[in-house]
Amino acid sequence: MDLLKEKKSPLSISAVDLFCGVGGLKYGLQQADINVVAGLDIDGTCKYPFEENNPFEENNKAKFIPKDIREFTGTELSELYPEDSIKVLVGCAPCQPFSAQTRKNKNRSSDERWSLLDDFGRLIEEVKPELIAFENVPLIRKETIFTNFTKKLRALNYHFDPELIVYCPDYGVPQKRRRLVLIASTWDNFKLLPKTHSSSPEDGLHGFQTVEDAIGDLPEINDGEVHESDPLHRSRKLSDMNKKRIKQSKPGGTWKDWDEELRLPCHKKSSGKGYTTVYGRMKSDDLAPTVTTQFINLGSGRFGHPEQHRALSLREGALLQTFPKDYKFVEPNSPITVSRIASYIGNAVPVELAKVIGESIQRHVEENANGDT
Repeated sequence: MDLLKEKKSPLSISAVDLFCGVGGLKYGLQQADINVVAGLDIDGTCKYPFEENNPFEENNKAKFIPKDIREFTGTELSELYPEDSIKVLVGCAPCQPFSAQTRKNKNRSSDERWSLLDDFGRLIEEVKPELIAFENVPLIRKETIFTNFTKKLRALNYHFDPELIVYCPDYGVPQKRRRLVLIASTWDNFKLLPKTHSSSPEDGLHGFQTVEDAIGDLPEINDGEVHESDPLHRSRKLSDMNKKRIKQSKPGGTWKDWDEELRLPCHKKSSGKGYTTVYGRMKSDDLAPTVTTQFINLGSGRFGHPEQHRALSLREGALLQTFPKDYKFVEPNSPITVSRIASYIGNAVPVELAKVIGESIQRHVEENANGDT
């Protein structure tokens, strides 16, 4: 019998989360009633948020393993799965080496994160989980390392769609975010659940979630201020020049709305005239841009608050990533490093997308694991 196609019963599903970060993917999978038993990440500071946050109090805490995937063995991975469970391996390798911003960098393949996908494939080959979930930027499809990864999956008799690009607003994420979602199965081709939201709501579908829906009820703060009831509702202090710029910025507008003396030298060059989103304000009734690790910086994209004269706060970035309002990123009374927490948030899989992936896995297992296809 082909061990990859062996059907298991009862339907006990357990997942291990590689490159787990602070647990955005884990949290969404748990909301879908998938038992996440452990997460692996080289950044040991992610331990507290990964282990502490659970959607249901009765859930056992997933174990955080502070380790480099390149030093993690298939034997160690296998030992994490409970006996007789259906094994799910999820891994969202860092996307920065494959993003549009780095494609022009000729030396990007020397980035130590470049080869992490190879180690993900190595662990798949050694453990042969029934299901694999992988999320990254769509541009990764153009890279040889991704082609080699998919060739390995096919050689191991996995079924998958390498072209599944998900528009995150279709599933309740209030960002103009597109992601490659590859879910490979040992049983049959995997299909994501039908979309739940639409720009033009139809029967059974909700309208897209907007910036206002996500952050509109947070209390007002000034730049450089921390709200007394939420230490993560804080924004960076702006320079006097940037305060003048944002005061002249219109929601959805560009730097062309500013007085001439406020414009940067690059704006006056032909090469800089296309950069219309930097220093921009979001629109309350529209989707946010893709939340990156730089969302706290006004000059790094359209990260200006729609109405208040500041960039986004940490809490606002987390809400746009669909983390719950009470998500704990640092231990109580611990110092807050703004750039570190912004990286936690920007690197995470949006929780609502993770939940959809988990619910889709549940449905796929129910349809296939007991031979009901």
